[in-house]
Amino acid sequence: MECRIFEIDELPLLNGEVLRDARIGYAMYGTPNADGTNVVLCPSFFGRDHTGYDWLIGAGLPLDTRRYCVVTAGLFGNGVSSSPGNHPSGSRFPLITPQDNVAAQHRLLTEELGVRELALVTGWSMGAAHAYQWAVSHPGMVRRIAPICGAPVSSPHSLVLLSGLAAALSADAGERGRKAAGRVFAGWGTSRSFWARRAHRELGFATREEYLTGFWEQVFLSGPGAADLLTMVRTWENTDVGATPGAGGSVEAALASVTARAVVLPGALDVCFAVEDEKRVADLLPYASLEVIPGVWGHLAGSGGSAADREFIGGALRRLLDSPVDGG
Repeated sequence: MECRIFEIDELPLLNGEVLRDARIGYAMYGTPNADGTNVVLCPSFFGRDHTGYDWLIGAGLPLDTRRYCVVTAGLFGNGVSSSPGNHPSGSRFPLITPQDNVAAQHRLLTEELGVRELALVTGWSMGAAHAYQWAVSHPGMVRRIAPICGAPVSSPHSLVLLSGLAAALSADAGERGRKAAGRVFAGWGTSRSFWARRAHRELGFATREEYLTGFWEQVFLSGPGAADLLTMVRTWENTDVGATPGAGGSVEAALASVTARAVVLPGALDVCFAVEDEKRVADLLPYASLEVIPGVWGHLAGSGGSAADREFIGGALRRLLDSPVDGG
C-alpha cells in the first residue's frame, strides 16, 4: 500500500518542547462510510512502518476493508515518520512519548482525513501501548480497543529489556549494533518453550543460529537506523498512561476513565508483557475482557507469525467489532 505523508508545522510535546516540521507516514485501506463510524486505527510497532499489519487487513480478513476503513500510522522514530535520521534536528531529536504520537495521529485523523470516531484502535506491542493511550487521551472518540501483547505502562521488567537494546544500539551506530540488538530481543521475543520445541523450524530455520541470524538480526537490519531505534526505545521506556494530563500521575485513574469496550490480548508465554500484568489492566478497565493467546510463541504471538495465532487474534477482533458499544 502506498505510503502517504501528513505534515505538521508545530507539534507541542508532553515535556514542553515543540517538534517542528513533523511528518507521519501512514496508509489508508478501504473507504470511510457516510457517517464516519467504520474507521479502524492501527498504530505501528517497534521498528516497523505502516505495512506491519498487512496480515490483518483486506477483503475477508479480520479488518475487512469491505466493511472498514483501516488507517495504519507510523510512530515517530520508525524511519518514515519523523526520526533522527530524516529530521533536521538529527541527534537533537526530542524525546517522544506515546501521548505525543497520539496527539500527532489525532491531528492526522481529524485535520487530514476528517475522522471523528474510531470503531477500533488495535496494535501489537508498542502499537498496543498506543491503543491504550488513545483510549485515555480521547475517550469520546474511541469506541473499542484491542491491545495485543502490550501494556499501558512500562514495567520495571520491560525496562531491563530496553536497557539491553539501548546498550547494543549505543555501542555501535552501524550494523553491528543493530545485529546485537536483534540478539538481545531474541531471548525476550519468544518463550522458553519455543526454544525447547525448536519452533523456529516452523519458520524454515533448521538451527538456533540460523534463526538468530536469518530472522532476528535481519529484523533489526531491515528497519530504521540505530539512532531512530533508540528514539523508539525511549518512547517505549516512557510509556505511562498515568502521565496523561488530567490523570494525576495515576495509571489506575487513567484506565478507569476509559469508556471504550476493550479486549486485552496477551500472549500466554509472553516474557515482555506477562499475562498476570495484563489481567490486572483488564480488571481496571470499566468494559474489558481478557483473551489469552495460547501457544509457545510468546511476544511474537501478536505478530501473526503462526496460523493458530492469526486465527485466534482474528476471531477476537471480529467478535469485538461486532459487539455493541453503547453504555460499554
